[in-house]
Amino acid sequence: MIDNQTTAAKSFYREIRTFSERTRPWDTAVFYHTKPDEALDATLVSERVYGRRDEFLAVMAAAGIDTANQPIPQKMLTLPTETQLAAIKRRTGFESIADYRENFAPTWAS
Repeated sequence: MIDNQTTAAKSFYREIRTFSERTRPWDTAVFYHTKPDEALDATLVSERVYGRRDEFLAVMAAAGIDTANQPIPQKMLTLPTETQLAAIKRRTGFESIADYRENFAPTWAS
């Protein structure tokens, strides 16, 4: 199934990656140190940071990996807060939570 906006996931990944690289330690963000049991499971990091497994693409972007079978390095990740994440999703037209999607597009975009 292809999204209505086919570049949304790519734009989202790029925005999260840029956020992760440019955010300084004193800026508002979530700073999370990955653990050994999370090396092959970005959804586990998502669960521990956001309380749900849906944000694995944000975790992958922050870690600098682009495929699900690449291991997540054990390091400090810089992730957006919930508010920042929602703003990035709206700006890029991407939604990762299935309940907020319908007909291959975010429900808030209609």
